[in-house]
Amino acid sequence: MKKNISVAIDGPSAAGKSTIAKMVAKKENFIYIDTGAMYRCVAYYCLTQKIDLNDEKAVEQAIEHIQIRLTPDNKVYLNDEDVSNQIRQDQVSLGASCVSKYQAVRSFLVDEQRKMAKAGNVILDGRDIGTVVLPNANLKIYQIASVETRAKRRYLENLERGLDADLETIKKEIEERDYQDTHREISPLKKAEDAIELDTSSLTLEEVVEQVLTLIQKAKEE
Repeated sequence: MKKNISVAIDGPSAAGKSTIAKMVAKKENFIYIDTGAMYRCVAYYCLTQKIDLNDEKAVEQAIEHIQIRLTPDNKVYLNDEDVSNQIRQDQVSLGASCVSKYQAVRSFLVDEQRKMAKAGNVILDGRDIGTVVLPNANLKIYQIASVETRAKRRYLENLERGLDADLETIKKEIEERDYQDTHREISPLKKAEDAIELDTSSLTLEEVVEQVLTLIQKAKEE
């Protein structure tokens, strides 16, 4: 049995990766590293500082002033400010996809993520965990769901957070995000060759968690 297990969950926006990763991490007592939140922090910082997200040089300079801290209770701190809810807004989600195209941003955050992952028994989710961040992860999962399913999930999620939400708008934003993520030049969203595809469109959260736990158990036994 391996002493430490690293799990990489990749997939498109709103596929439920973070939710599943958090639930699995709690059950397995793994460290959860929310990589998506880290990109959202960069976008949120730029938006609040009125920095043009399309100005690569300006964004690159901005990361010099960014410190991100993730806590065991899933709180996200940007320069010591709790931004856990603010970074989940749809505008920030689109902004995260934009800034993630820049090599300087990716290099900065990938380095931070790898440092965090050295702790062992970790689970990370994102767009390029299994292909770029942790190519040697013990278990790689490519989690997908239909656009309609993902839009409904994000819609309900926003309502629960007390945020304004329109289902059709969210659907269009998800389709736009999918296109951006799969067509960007640097680390585009794609399934790692050795990743196990998991379609969650017709599954409950509990069913997805059970499938992932089963896969982790198999990885431990290898």
